[in-house]
Amino acid sequence: MLHRLITLTLLALAGLLGGCGYNDFQRLDETVKAASAEVLNQYQRRADLIPNIVATVKGEANFEQETLTRVIEARAKATAIQVTPETLNNPEAMKRFQAAQGELGGALSRLMAVSEQYPNLKANQAFQDLRVQLEGTENRITVARNRSIKAVQDYNVLTRSFPSNLTAMIFSYSVKPSFTVENEAALKVPPTVNFDKPAAPAASR
Repeated sequence: MLHRLITLTLLALAGLLGGCGYNDFQRLDETVKAASAEVLNQYQRRADLIPNIVATVKGEANFEQETLTRVIEARAKATAIQVTPETLNNPEAMKRFQAAQGELGGALSRLMAVSEQYPNLKANQAFQDLRVQLEGTENRITVARNRSIKAVQDYNVLTRSFPSNLTAMIFSYSVKPSFTVENEAALKVPPTVNFDKPAAPAASR
């Protein structure tokens, strides 16, 4: 009799939790984790391309060193931030991470723009292949970031909506920080640099 009562109680509790969104929280939380992991994978893919890009550019005589140095420093800063599950749930940590990635994206944009002034680089097949890979990676970052934004949005709507917000309070589920439109745009805007110093002219033929 007692065993049956316990079973019925557990079934009733399971039904109550399911009706209040508990299972949805578990599903959406896993979706957020997977989407966030994909964004991080694409950022890492971009970081892995940079040493080859830098090595190729260094082979170009008189290349603008300020631009190259900025890319190297921005990569070091971005890769120094260790991302953990706690980071992804911490708005301030997320902001620092996104700022570092934005700075790196901007530095790379500046480098690619400057490289247009060097005919030897434009004719270098290895550099052009790296450029194509970088462009593809930037596109993947955008797609992955948008999916992450959507996943977090769905989770946060569930967290704030009634009656699932009651389940969120009981189990201490809180809204998650996300990438924002401003941060997404920042990745494509070069950081402030000294434009008074012109790039060195290409070597004469």
